[in-house]
Amino acid sequence: MLTKRIIIDILFEIPSGKTPYIRHAFLPEAPLNFKVGDKVVYPNHGVGVIEDVRRRAIGDVETSFYSLRILSTDSTVMVPVENVAAVGLRKLLSRRESNRVLKVLRESEIATYDDWKGRYQANSDKMRTGDIRAVAEVFKRLTMLNEVKPLSYRERKMLDRSRFLLISELAEATGKEAEVVETQVDDALSEGLKSIKSVEH
Repeated sequence: MLTKRIIIDILFEIPSGKTPYIRHAFLPEAPLNFKVGDKVVYPNHGVGVIEDVRRRAIGDVETSFYSLRILSTDSTVMVPVENVAAVGLRKLLSRRESNRVLKVLRESEIATYDDWKGRYQANSDKMRTGDIRAVAEVFKRLTMLNEVKPLSYRERKMLDRSRFLLISELAEATGKEAEVVETQVDDALSEGLKSIKSVEH
């Protein structure tokens, strides 16, 4: 028996007052992974809340979409259920996992790249995964580099973005104020950078 296939978009946002544009892709149907009210993380955008699961017709076929609201921008994103894995949509960190993220910042290990293109590509790839520990690695790497020389405009933006994603998710996951989490992140990072410098010398 052939598996029914549908034409859907990988992902699209709905700006206020505008009609979404759908870019076609062939993908199989998939079961629901989240329910209304779940807090999730949308890679490179941060924490959101599943507000609805909608059925929409695309051509002659109906498919399901998660409607999620990004907390930091109050914008709505529609994600096809079939593409949850492809876009990296995942559940919010647990408290135990939050401690592991801070441990990444405290560790003395850090990957370095000699050329700008290789470094930027590696960091971009990590940011797109949605893995918050990978985001922590990017944050630590760029912070250390920034102490040595000024970052390019694009890397400066990536540094700021990684810091925001870290603090916002850890705050949501632990139920702490952002200012408290910010201090924890800075302390953990400072400890890690000191360890790295001591190893180098």
